[in-house]
Amino acid sequence: MAGFYRPSLLWKILLSTSVAITVLLALTGWFVQDQMLGSMSQALEDEMRVSSQAYESLWRSRAALLSSVSLVLSSMSDVRAAFRTRDQATIRDTAGEMWTRISQSAGLFLVTDPQGSLIASLGGAYDMGNEIPAVREAARNFPAQTRGFVLQGGRLYQMVVTPVYVDSGRGPGLLNVLVAGFAVDQNVTEDLKAHTGGSDFVFVVNGRPVASTLATNLSSTLAPIAITAGGLRRQRIDNKDYAVIASELRDMLGNPIGQLLIVRPFEAVQHNIAKLERNLILTWIAAVLGGLALSYWLARRVLEPIQQLDRAAAQIAEQNYGTRVAAQGQDELGRLARTFNAMCQSIQDARQELIRRERIATIGRLSSSIVHDLRNPLASIYGGSELLMDGDWNTAQVKRLATNIYRSSRAVKDMLQELVDVSRGRIQPVEACLLKEVIAVAVDAHAAGVDAQGVTIRTSGPEDVELPLERARMERVFVNLIGNALEAMPHGGAIDIQIKPEGETVLVTVSDTGPGIPAEIRPTLFQPFANSGKKNGLGLGLALSRQTVLDHGGDIWVDDGFPRGARFCLRLPL
Repeated sequence: MAGFYRPSLLWKILLSTSVAITVLLALTGWFVQDQMLGSMSQALEDEMRVSSQAYESLWRSRAALLSSVSLVLSSMSDVRAAFRTRDQATIRDTAGEMWTRISQSAGLFLVTDPQGSLIASLGGAYDMGNEIPAVREAARNFPAQTRGFVLQGGRLYQMVVTPVYVDSGRGPGLLNVLVAGFAVDQNVTEDLKAHTGGSDFVFVVNGRPVASTLATNLSSTLAPIAITAGGLRRQRIDNKDYAVIASELRDMLGNPIGQLLIVRPFEAVQHNIAKLERNLILTWIAAVLGGLALSYWLARRVLEPIQQLDRAAAQIAEQNYGTRVAAQGQDELGRLARTFNAMCQSIQDARQELIRRERIATIGRLSSSIVHDLRNPLASIYGGSELLMDGDWNTAQVKRLATNIYRSSRAVKDMLQELVDVSRGRIQPVEACLLKEVIAVAVDAHAAGVDAQGVTIRTSGPEDVELPLERARMERVFVNLIGNALEAMPHGGAIDIQIKPEGETVLVTVSDTGPGIPAEIRPTLFQPFANSGKKNGLGLGLALSRQTVLDHGGDIWVDDGFPRGARFCLRLPL
C-alpha cells in the first residue's frame, strides 16, 4: 500500500522487546503487589490476633488477681468475723490491708448478703445502688466462684463473685458474698491499648459503645455492625479502611451481652502499598529504559551483519557480482556471510562463463547471419560477372549486368558499413529523401528474385512524401522487409507497399500474400536471432530494422488483424 510505513527490523525488535518487558514487568509488579498486599494483610491480621490474645491474657490475669484476692479475703477468720457484724467500718478496717493490695487493680470491692443486698462498699466512687443483681445470677454456681461482665447503672463492669461460707451445726453456711471488680471505662481501654501494641478497643453492649479508644463517631459507626466473634473483617468508614476483630463479652451465666471490638486502621498498609506502587513504577521505567537501551545495543550488533548482507544483496541485484561482505566469527551470521560470499563468487563465475559462451554463440550467429545476408548480393555479383565473361553481349545488356553488379556490391558495402556503425554507435548523416525513391531502390535490389519467383510488387501513394532519413539505413529496412516477403512466397505471390500520410507522420505498410507469421513467434519477432519459421538466416535483419526505425523517431510493428499473409507497418515522422 502506497504511503504505508513499514518499520525496520531494528524498530520491530525494539517494539517487541519493549512490549515484552512491559508485559513481564506488569505481571511481575502485579504479582509482587498482590503478594505484598497479602503479606501485609496477613501481618495486620496476625497483629490483630496477637492484640486479641494479649487482651485475653491481660483480662484473665486481672480476673485471676481478683479471684485470688477474693478467695484470700473470704478464707480469713478475721474478715469473716468482720463480715458477721455487717458494720461497714468494721469490715473496712479489717480488710484494709487487703484492700490496699488490690486497690490498683480493682475499682470496687463490695460485701453483700446472699440475696445481693449491699452491706458495705470498700472501693471506688461507683454508685452501684443497694442491690447487686450479679450476685443473684452467680448464686446458681455457688459455692463456686463466678466471674463475668455486668451492665449496671448504664456502665459495664467486670466482676468476680465469691461466696463466703462459715461452719454451722448443719454444715457450711453462706454468710456473705464478696464482689470484686472494676468498671470498663476510658482508662481501662487506654491501658489495654498500651499493653497490646497500639490496637484500638471498643466495648459494645446492646449495639452502642460503652468504652472506646476511638473517636465517638467511629465508635458509634462500628458498634451496630454485626461481626462474627473471632473473625477478621474489613470495614470502610469515612473513606478509610479498618480491620476489625471481635470477641464476645459474657455475663455471670456465660451468656453473651456484648462484644469487644479490636480495631486497626489499614492506613499503614495502604501507605506501604502506595509506596510499593511508586517504587514499582520507578523500577518499571528504569527497567524499560535499560532494557530498550540494551536491546538497541544488542540489536545493532546483531543487525549490522544483516544490514551488510542487505546492502550487498542490493548490489547483486544491480549485477555488481564483485560485492563481498565481511565474514566475522563462527556463529550463524558469520557462516551466513561466508555462504553469501561463496554464492556471489559462484554467480560471478557462472555469469562470466555465460558471457563467454554467449559471445561465442553470438559470433557464430552473427557470422551465419552475415553469410545469409551476403549470399544474395554476392550471388548476383558472381552470376553477372560470369555472364560478362562467358557471353557476347551488346552494350545495353552489358550496362544492365554492370548496373546489377554495382548495386549488389553497394548493398554489400552498405550492409557491412551499417554493421560497423551499429556496433560502434555511429550515426550517418540525415538528408531529405523522397520516400518512394528509397522504396524503389529496395525493390530494385530484389529484381532478380522477383523475376525468378514470379512475384509482383505494387507501390502506391503520393510521389512527393519527403522525410529526413539516413538513406542507406532506411533502404536496408525496406530491403529486409521485401526480402522476408520473397522468402515467404517461393512459388509466387504479390507484395503491396502503401504510403499514407497521416497528419505529422506517414504510415507505410508492406503486405504479402504468403502464409503469414506464426502467432508463437510474433512476441520475439524483432529480437536478435529470432529465426523461428525462417528457412535461411537467423533473423538479425528485423532487429536492425526496428532499431533503425526507432532511431528515426518512428515505430514498426506487425498488423495482427491482417486476414491473409503478413503486413508490417512503419510510422515515421515527417
